[in-house]
Amino acid sequence: MPPINSIDPGRPVMKIGIIGAGNIGGNLTRRLTALGHDVSVANSRGPETLTALAEETGATPVPVEEAARGAAVVVVTVPLKAVPDLPSGILDGAADDVAVIDTGNYYPRQRDGKIDAIEDEGLTESGWTARQIGHTVVKAFNGTYAQDILDRARPAGAPDRLALPVAGDDAAAKRVVRDLIDELGFDTVDAGTLDESWRQQPGTPVYGLQEGRDAVTKALAEASPERPADFRA
Repeated sequence: MPPINSIDPGRPVMKIGIIGAGNIGGNLTRRLTALGHDVSVANSRGPETLTALAEETGATPVPVEEAARGAAVVVVTVPLKAVPDLPSGILDGAADDVAVIDTGNYYPRQRDGKIDAIEDEGLTESGWTARQIGHTVVKAFNGTYAQDILDRARPAGAPDRLALPVAGDDAAAKRVVRDLIDELGFDTVDAGTLDESWRQQPGTPVYGLQEGRDAVTKALAEASPERPADFRA
């Protein structure tokens, strides 16, 4: 049996690995530990640089190679250009049915440089990340303001509850991620498959949108598959 969640005995404790401790990774660490989950967090600079976050949250700082060990959910929240540098076998030791969340975005001019497979082959950003790590992913949180993760959580049914788009090919993994986002205090909208995840990439109407389900659904429908000039190399 899974361990009892001391914060909410009605929910099991999940083992969650977070790779990347920037704004999104750090705030997910804060919220998920506050919800009673068993969180391991890693960054490129080593666990000794995560002491303050660990002391604040109770998360376990680990090397990147160990972040996914035993995890039911792994969050990859690193700059896109850093994804190919993640250790080989990054998901070794994770649960067989691990759900991998990709929060990444492609910023060719500002940070990442040109990635040919995205610009020339037309691969979606999360499709490219899945190819790099050798495992399908669920795209979520990529257009979410990090501070909203801390400040904008609301109970189910609240009129001002924000909705987040979620895209992925694995229906079971997507369900796990959507349930976790609900637990965090946000609604979700199914944004389709990874091939359709361009609908929530930077420059689309839903990117950075702080609205509920109806507005998010409308914004996804209005997206264009043509990459905006500001997000091309």
